[in-house]
Amino acid sequence: MIKTKIKRPRIGWQEWCAFPDLNIPAVKSKTDTGAKTSALHADNIEPFEKNGEKYVRFDVHPITKNRILTVTCEAPVIDYRIVTSSNGEREKRYVIRTRFVFGEHQFDADLTLTSRYGMSFRMLLGKEALKAGKFLVDPAKNYMHGQVKNAKELYS
Repeated sequence: MIKTKIKRPRIGWQEWCAFPDLNIPAVKSKTDTGAKTSALHADNIEPFEKNGEKYVRFDVHPITKNRILTVTCEAPVIDYRIVTSSNGEREKRYVIRTRFVFGEHQFDADLTLTSRYGMSFRMLLGKEALKAGKFLVDPAKNYMHGQVKNAKELYS
């Protein structure tokens, strides 16, 4: 039997991604193969009901070190998960499912919401999303799907 190699897209250790369903055109992410689920920085997380379904409304500060620029988002809650952070603390987080975009690649994956103040990246890209996007990780590369020179301009 002859095996053929399937060409899979590569992703670097840091990338710019977008969440069009959340009106977030650019956020810098760090690829974290040790994290199961991706995590997005969120403030003012507020659960509510809409048409009998559980939703969550939250604010995102998509640009590191910029607390002025705020995008208010809402999405259906698909789950709650207890997540152990890198410092060993356990936290119950809301889980939403949304569309991820890296350059020309799009896929749906789960995303937990948490405060990431003090962290270098507003977003961690975990293993589930890497599998959903069928990416191979190249830790020696970054911004393989495009560099955003001035992300703030995308929010004007």
